[in-house]
Amino acid sequence: MSATARGLRLPLPVVLAGAHGHGRWHLENIRRLQLVGLVRLVGVCELKPLVGEELVGFGAVEQSDDFGALLDTTGAAVAVVSTPIPTHTELALAAARRGVHLLLEKPPAPSYEEFRRMADGTAAAGTAVQIGFQSLGSHAVPAIRRLVADGAIGEVTGVGGAGAWVRDAAYFRRAPWAGRRRVHGVDVVDGVLTNPLAHAVATALALAGGTAAEDVTGVETELFRAHAIESDDTSCVRVSTAGGGRIAVAATLCAETSEEPYVVVHGSEGRITFWYKQDRVQVVRGGTESAGSPALYGRTDLLENLVEHLMGRAPLLVPPAATGAFMRVVEAVRLAPDPVALPADAWRAVLGERAERRVVEGIDGLVAVAADTLCLYSELGVSWARPPGRDALGLHGASPGDLHDEVNTS
Repeated sequence: MSATARGLRLPLPVVLAGAHGHGRWHLENIRRLQLVGLVRLVGVCELKPLVGEELVGFGAVEQSDDFGALLDTTGAAVAVVSTPIPTHTELALAAARRGVHLLLEKPPAPSYEEFRRMADGTAAAGTAVQIGFQSLGSHAVPAIRRLVADGAIGEVTGVGGAGAWVRDAAYFRRAPWAGRRRVHGVDVVDGVLTNPLAHAVATALALAGGTAAEDVTGVETELFRAHAIESDDTSCVRVSTAGGGRIAVAATLCAETSEEPYVVVHGSEGRITFWYKQDRVQVVRGGTESAGSPALYGRTDLLENLVEHLMGRAPLLVPPAATGAFMRVVEAVRLAPDPVALPADAWRAVLGERAERRVVEGIDGLVAVAADTLCLYSELGVSWARPPGRDALGLHGASPGDLHDEVNTS
């Protein structure tokens, strides 16, 4: 492969920061891309080094808990950052100072201020940043946009999202920051909508055409918790956009049974449902499923897309500018009152495989109804939800300095 204008040659040397937990998925993905000659793992940044079979097939891999030093000694062109949320900005900027491009896990930052610092700093350094919303690499996303543009469901009336997952108490003990809003005064914002089911929010915003920070004019939040944690595990949010759009997403980690999360585009003449983890799309018009529905789509891997972008062959799919609206939601959750503990009669304890889990009564159906009606929990007559507006945050209350133009780092 000849050198590009950026002076890069395949395979691109990659450092992985955070190789345990979700980082294991990235490790296997790097292994896959190394086999086809796109990347080469040259370093792993971890407090607990990888050993034995974990590194089979990679060749010589340097390991260190000093991210900056590892980038310097390995000559990395790309870093994959899958570390705790509060570390994202500093690691991204450390890479940018060295001209190293990034795949940065979601959420990109715990606050809008930190997000802007990361986006502006990496843009100034000229480094490309891909934010790890894998669902936005689905080929279903542009396909749904084409369906909407072609009038397949009439005029769009709103976009809903639903996520009903099961997580036990051990899930919230997996790391010191898990289930926390802050640690030692530092923002974490590890809520159900901002981390485990963040894809539902980001995908709903993308299908509503409101991905930039300036697209968002208001955010209403209702945050609750059944588990004995600091953050929220059962919440909903409704976003208003400058174009008059409405996006409502409801999610829980306290479901009776785990279901595939989805986003639904409501139209005056039908609806399009997108199960984003499966890349599956169903079109219903006039109460009848359309021919060829449901359809399955392919997906472009985000690290692969970053490599293609750096070689001058493709635009970035998820640059920071495409996640500004999502970060407005994160900021609304961060600034909202602390999650309300659900009363004991609203949930029941169930013994799971590893630990106890808590099931909120009726939440599976409630999440679906919220996505269907674009209503908040409090508007659906739930006894434990507060009256409408009690936990609402309008972005009109933000300081003017919070609103900046988005930066495209591509």
